[in-house]
Amino acid sequence: MLLQNKVALVTGASRGIGAAIAQAYAKQGAFVIVNYLSNTEKAEEVVRQIIADGGQAFALACDVRDESQVTAMLNDIFENFGTIDIIVNNALSQYQFDPKHRKMLAELKWQDYENQLEGGIKAVLNVVQGALAKLKTNNSSRIINITSNLVKAPVIPYHDYIVGKSAILGLTRTMASELGAFGIRVNAIAPGLTYPTDASIYTKRDVREALIEQTPTKRLTTPEDIAGSAVFLASDLSNNITGQCLYVDGGLTMV
Repeated sequence: MLLQNKVALVTGASRGIGAAIAQAYAKQGAFVIVNYLSNTEKAEEVVRQIIADGGQAFALACDVRDESQVTAMLNDIFENFGTIDIIVNNALSQYQFDPKHRKMLAELKWQDYENQLEGGIKAVLNVVQGALAKLKTNNSSRIINITSNLVKAPVIPYHDYIVGKSAILGLTRTMASELGAFGIRVNAIAPGLTYPTDASIYTKRDVREALIEQTPTKRLTTPEDIAGSAVFLASDLSNNITGQCLYVDGGLTMV
């Protein structure tokens, strides 16, 4: 198993991409903390599925935008496990990928951008800064941040969302530069439109089909596609890879 005995925190893991990553990590031997905001039922269902498959996990509610809540969550993790090896910053502020009803540039307010920055970069900072002392002692820790392929190619200009995800990519690279000396590898995953998820159901069929037509693999990304990449970046298979952004979008974005 690639992640045997590792302690992994996956934020926003009660559904979609986060749930798929949590399940994949557990199958590789990690003990997974399924972080969620408010949907206890869905988070507990992810945990039940992991346990049914022979893995280990438990759910912790925490608004990762709130520093005091993050501190309490991390203290709980440290009291139970003593450390943390892998952090996946997947949580985001609520967003609907609806190109036909998105806010145009003239309609956006600073609060729209601020909401995305709080759910993205502020949340990442809260979690990473709170866990940093423990991460440094391991000499093999991994941080994986979820961004978006729209950062590279904003084919649909979701202005506020893309700005928030761009900030996460910038922070990924600066953290990688500073933390590499402590054995901490920091990378990002940039998914394409991921279907099905709660956010992508607002992207109507005609738009999805147009994206599929432009994609070399002729399909959309699934949560399981992203989970496989997250396992790679969390494991020793990706040793000495840091500061990178892995685009998982069927070749729609080529860099």
